[in-house]
Amino acid sequence: MATVVVVRHGRTTANASGVLAGRTAGVLLDEVGRQQAAAAGARLAVVPFARVVTSPLERCRETTEAIVAQQSADASFEVLVDDAITECDYGDWQGRPLSELAGEDLWQVVQRQPSAVTFPGGETMSGMQHRAVSAIRAHDAAVEREHGPGAVWLAVSHGDVVKSVLADALGMHLDLFQRISVGPASVSIVRYGTHRTDVLATNTDGGDLGWLRGAAPSTDAAVGGGASTV
Repeated sequence: MATVVVVRHGRTTANASGVLAGRTAGVLLDEVGRQQAAAAGARLAVVPFARVVTSPLERCRETTEAIVAQQSADASFEVLVDDAITECDYGDWQGRPLSELAGEDLWQVVQRQPSAVTFPGGETMSGMQHRAVSAIRAHDAAVEREHGPGAVWLAVSHGDVVKSVLADALGMHLDLFQRISVGPASVSIVRYGTHRTDVLATNTDGGDLGWLRGAAPSTDAAVGGGASTV
């Protein structure tokens, strides 16, 4: 079983100003976001990636570039752009201040029952999750098939998308995904297995990741908890 490192893009100008960027073109990392992306890249420099996949939006491409720039000079991996892990289509909500959106009736549905949400002029949150999870699982299977069960790969995407992927990995209903926090440039780690999915880390912004270079672990859960990965 391969391992996927899922990274949210760094902070953007829209994040800093409280605007729902959605798929708006030209939304870039701000100075804080660039520092966050560089810090994530420094942590991940010790991890040899078999594949790198990014959302097509600029903020994810910038974050991806900051991470890839710190990979070993002799690293060999493909970088793919996948529309299936792009930002949610927020439709008419796109580009509006979050403070304004919080007054909409739909806001409360987003908070309490996201599986029932269809953004006006946009997509459903359940549709977002389906496309993203399907893409992540397909890439994961391809990486394992091509590079073996010990391979590690990187996916760079957006907050709600990453949360929906983690909710699926945790076996949580989408209606519970607001319980998951995913900060800018945070690192989460998932391993899809034969019997179940292991969520090895969520929303981290510090700590050594050298243990990811090790051999693929057993697919069985250790009774009593076993030893840690480090």
